[in-house]
Amino acid sequence: MSLIPQGGHLFEIISRYDDLLAMQGQDDYEPGDTLALIVPFLIRHGLKEADIIRLARGATLTRGAGKLIRCLMGQGWHIFCITTTYQQYAFHVTQRVGIPHSHVAATAFPLDQFHQTLSAEVANSLAHMEHQVLSLASPGDDQAIKQCLDDFFWTRLPQTALGQLIKQVKPVGGRRKLLALEQFCELHGASLGEFAVVGDSITDFSMLRAVRDAGGLAIAFNANQYALPHATVSLASTHLSSLSPILAAWQSGTLDDVKALVKQKEASGPCGEREHFHWLIGKTDLEEIIATSQHMRRLVREKAGELG
Repeated sequence: MSLIPQGGHLFEIISRYDDLLAMQGQDDYEPGDTLALIVPFLIRHGLKEADIIRLARGATLTRGAGKLIRCLMGQGWHIFCITTTYQQYAFHVTQRVGIPHSHVAATAFPLDQFHQTLSAEVANSLAHMEHQVLSLASPGDDQAIKQCLDDFFWTRLPQTALGQLIKQVKPVGGRRKLLALEQFCELHGASLGEFAVVGDSITDFSMLRAVRDAGGLAIAFNANQYALPHATVSLASTHLSSLSPILAAWQSGTLDDVKALVKQKEASGPCGEREHFHWLIGKTDLEEIIATSQHMRRLVREKAGELG
């Protein structure tokens, strides 16, 4: 969205709208469906699949990600990526750290095909709607956001050919992430309780909760308030390799071994901007943990860290 004039602000508003829809339980709506809601604006501004691929090639990785994944693969781990982002982006990033396409679940998005359905009438309607959204003061005015976007997305747009195509974009978030994980389980003869999963946002809470409840290891990494309550362990860190010790404990032992290690690290405290560990099961007061995680989230994810 940063390739669009004022696209950052436009995305913040639509991302907040996504949070509101997810929390109210909108029918057939999952957290992360933002990636379907922004499609009309990508088309209006002429963005192509090549633009997404170019951004993926220049994307930075969280520090330690490549080393951690290579190390885990060398130890016999099977690594999967379940991500809400578009396939064109996900495949290029995961390829850089050695995850094969067959181990990636991402959002199918034939953007170039959609351009053919944009009529002059719909283009004018989009221009008007974009102006309305950008006129909103901030992404914190929930009532104004709902009033502005409900009629457009659920009444007017579905009546157009473009709207009908956009319905086919099903971002891999929320329960769809859990479904993707269950499909990987089936393909590899595993159960949810054998997995360690890592998530950070509202799109991950269904997956985190299901793995935690199945006795697996659900890790909230630099997570926000939507993900943290559903995990087994939280980690706030600027470096992904901070996951190594608890993954090693999980691989060689049990969940009790992970708990003992996390409790030990809680007692000894963090190492600067690394290894802020917390055992979450049984914890009710998460305010301080959320604040620390949000701080690290902004450091690591920069502008994207502000989004839900």
